[in-house]
Amino acid sequence: MKVLFSTLVFVLFALNLWAQQGENITVYTITNQQVEPANRILENPKIIDSVKPTTVKEYPLMFFQAQTKILLDTIQAATVETTEKLSRLYPFYVKAGIGSVIMPLGEIYYASDRSRNLHYGANIKHLSSFGPIRDREKTTYAPAQYDRSSAAAYLGINERNYQFKATADYLNNGFHYYGIPIDTIAADSIAQRFQLAKGLVEYTWLRGDSAKLNAAVIGNYQYFNTLPTDSTNIWRSTENNFGIKTKLWYNYKNEHFYTDLSWRSNLYQRGILDSVFALGDTGFVAKNNILDLKPGVWTQALSDRLKVELGVLITADITPKGTTPYVYPNAEFKYSLFNNIFIPYIGLRGGLKQNTLQGLTSVNPFIRTNVALRNEHNPYDIYGGFKGTLSKTMSFNLGVHFLHIENKAFFVTDTSLYYDNYLTVIYDTLNQTTFEGSMSYNSGEKLKIEVLGKYNIYQLYHNAFAWNMPMLQFTARGAYQLYDKFYAQIDANIETGRKALVRSTVVDAMFEAGQAYVDLGTIVDVNLNLEYRYTPRVSVFLQANNLAAQRYNRWYSYPVQPFQVMGGITARF
Repeated sequence: MKVLFSTLVFVLFALNLWAQQGENITVYTITNQQVEPANRILENPKIIDSVKPTTVKEYPLMFFQAQTKILLDTIQAATVETTEKLSRLYPFYVKAGIGSVIMPLGEIYYASDRSRNLHYGANIKHLSSFGPIRDREKTTYAPAQYDRSSAAAYLGINERNYQFKATADYLNNGFHYYGIPIDTIAADSIAQRFQLAKGLVEYTWLRGDSAKLNAAVIGNYQYFNTLPTDSTNIWRSTENNFGIKTKLWYNYKNEHFYTDLSWRSNLYQRGILDSVFALGDTGFVAKNNILDLKPGVWTQALSDRLKVELGVLITADITPKGTTPYVYPNAEFKYSLFNNIFIPYIGLRGGLKQNTLQGLTSVNPFIRTNVALRNEHNPYDIYGGFKGTLSKTMSFNLGVHFLHIENKAFFVTDTSLYYDNYLTVIYDTLNQTTFEGSMSYNSGEKLKIEVLGKYNIYQLYHNAFAWNMPMLQFTARGAYQLYDKFYAQIDANIETGRKALVRSTVVDAMFEAGQAYVDLGTIVDVNLNLEYRYTPRVSVFLQANNLAAQRYNRWYSYPVQPFQVMGGITARF
């Protein structure tokens, strides 16, 4: 590079020297030369590529709203073509019969016709018996006549956004404390009569099934009294029970939220306060109020196979002595396997039961009407098991319960009186384990069968046994219909393991933990009902009770009627 540069400089220097040699020539001439005006290049420099880029199109934002028009077309009501007609409804139904031990029976029912929004009805029933009762040794007991009469009415209104329901009932039950093996006792001296009047009103506000708050209010009242023991009608037992309950629920997706608030009040009065009518019969007034709050939720998950309920029950037991609060669990879990064929479940419950004189006498009418009342406290009831279906017609259930109950009521003989025909109530704490199983078969209206078995284990704090409560229970029910003409129904009840607390002087008494008791034996009670429908409106029936003809003791010293037969007729018009 240096050599080339040096050579070039040398050549230019030599030419300059050669050009300056020789003569000077001067040339003069006249020319018209124009100089072009200078122009400025305004464009910036840029690279010109041989590949031209594709033009990117831009779309401006626009708001376009098309006008819409809704047309409501009338849909014609669907029609079903069939040769069958709806069976005619008859508002009146009458049933009348007579039994083998002079037992007249009469029932009258009235019901409204078909209506989508309104239904109402009423009924009157009567059953009485004038026959004697004997034990297994054929000993005739004190007069055992009884009569049971009742009347009821109901009204229901179903509208799109609300429902209204009202019921009224009246019961009159007259009987005798016949548990004395002497037939010379005067009937009036052991007579008793219970009267019950009760009513219920329920209003439900329906705003929607989903994402809407629905509400219901339920109010009930009942008045119960017993036969007066003197002409002044003062020494009788009366009971006023009142309750009101509000229910709120809200459905959202798979959740069902609910809250129940209720108040239960009971006023139980016997005779004259702090006055003595007879030995062991003092007048008193007992008041009790219970306030319950029960919020909770149940939900479904895993394609509705898992169902869960979680909640709590908060209760306040209010008495003149003070207020006792309780908190009870409320939970249940179910899981469906094999399309509801097999459903395991487990749950936990609890609650406070308000014992009333009317409630106790509905279980055992032969108790004294001046018993003390205590509320039954159930801290927990743990249960679990399996249920499901074996086919379209068969279902089953296997379960177990573990209960703990404080102030459980037991019926025992009142040993303060001369005879053993009056029972009274004692209370104890009970731990109970129950194993149960049931199976049902249902092939529609033709054949229905159901069997249920229970095995109970009891443990008490202060008593040797759970008095009058069975260890083993077995129940079976069945119904069969042939050609819409013949109808048969059978039910059987078997109970074993029942024991009764008695006086220590009873001949057959046994002793356990210092307490005298007797074994009440086994109950085998089978009843059969047959009906022949001569026409859709007229039928005849035959009812046989206690087919095994057992004179078992339902309560100590209270044998039941043996084999009985009743026949009669029914009519619709």
